[in-house]
Amino acid sequence: MASSSGTDDDLTIPRAAINKMIKETLPNVRVANDARELVVNCCTEFIHLVSSEANEICNKSEKKTISPEHVINALESLGFGSYITEVKDVLQECKTVALKRRKASSRLENLGIPEEELLRQQQELFAKARQQQAELAQQEWLQMQQAAQQAQLAAASASSAQQAGSSQDEDEEDDM
Repeated sequence: MASSSGTDDDLTIPRAAINKMIKETLPNVRVANDARELVVNCCTEFIHLVSSEANEICNKSEKKTISPEHVINALESLGFGSYITEVKDVLQECKTVALKRRKASSRLENLGIPEEELLRQQQELFAKARQQQAELAQQEWLQMQQAAQQAQLAAASASSAQQAGSSQDEDEEDDM
């Protein structure tokens, strides 16, 4: 675990991860706490050793990112060449898992519908939306036309009522 001082000595692998690996590797064996602590310290030291060597190899090849090849070369130069076959197998397995995760995370893949069918459905939805929009615009236009006609009728009605009222006033004046 990393502490607030931030030195390399404070960095270790989580004990829960080591305990899980021990249980999976040796399911019927009891391991003492001090032995577990020793395994954690050995793992941490091994990682520091390999990563430092891989970093040196990376720097010598004028790269800024440590690649799997740098780690494999570091194992070879540190005398762990017998592990390289297993390391390459694990690397290939990791690449396969990562590729499956990327594919699984694709929403299109999860739907199980061919891309052509999805495209057809999308175009159908767009056509429906355009049709609904056109119908709505048509309704609004008809409502505006009706409102304009009603306004014209009201204006004509008011005008004829006003004319009728003024002609009645004239008739009353004539009667006097």
